[in-house]
Amino acid sequence: MPRFALVAALLTALAACTSSPPTPTPLTQPESSTTQPPQEQQVYLSIGDSYATGFGPDGTGESFAHILAEQSNLKLVNLACNGATSADLATKPACGPDAGGKTQVDAAVEALRGNKVRLVTLVIGGNDLAPCAINQDPVRCATEAVAGIKTNVAATLTKLRAASPDVKIVGVTYPDIFLGAWVNPSFRNGKNIATLSVTMFQNFNTEITAEYAKFGAKFADVTQTTGGYTALTDVVQDPKYGQIPSSVAKVCTLTYFCDRTDVHATPAGHQAIADAVTTAGR
Repeated sequence: MPRFALVAALLTALAACTSSPPTPTPLTQPESSTTQPPQEQQVYLSIGDSYATGFGPDGTGESFAHILAEQSNLKLVNLACNGATSADLATKPACGPDAGGKTQVDAAVEALRGNKVRLVTLVIGGNDLAPCAINQDPVRCATEAVAGIKTNVAATLTKLRAASPDVKIVGVTYPDIFLGAWVNPSFRNGKNIATLSVTMFQNFNTEITAEYAKFGAKFADVTQTTGGYTALTDVVQDPKYGQIPSSVAKVCTLTYFCDRTDVHATPAGHQAIADAVTTAGR
């Protein structure tokens, strides 16, 4: 199962524009003192895994983080790494040329202390939970994984809040990609996996929402906004797979899991995530 990942990048502010040498000022005109240095652009800080980097089966593309930065007119500082787990946030170096060898948490704290960050998103946990869908005891596996995610997210948020008590933080979850097992021929028991995944994601999102709330952070329940909790008896006619649950049809559009067994979001999926973050952050 491919892992999600997180790219670390702390971008510098815009440099002052250069110009040609000034011409001599006539003595009859006082030297201007009104020139102001260009203002530094406000920052959007992205932490997490490959959902934040935009990684997919065809390489790296535009992620929800890039979409949000453009829509918000913010400078994107993307610290996400492909394959990152919640434990990796504080233990492994962030990715990207400007990480400076720091972990995602340490690089994020440094960015927040610059007082230019206006938005932080954190998408993490998918790589912790992914093995549970095919574990012999998926419920126990998921329960243990969620406990670890909550601990690591709390530790991350504690440090972020210490660095910037008032910055807007939005936690981000995922589309329920395992619904795609319903139609994916790679899974002999695909319908069972899809059914189990609904409960797994409901439990995960409920518990992790409460964890973010403890730190005054918002939570974008992408699973819900992409139809993940819809009853599997609610069916539609899909042009490729025939009559299938509507939530399965949605995940086939928003991710690559149904036909390519790839957990990552399609361009439509990243747009849906960006929209969910925008709504949650209001």
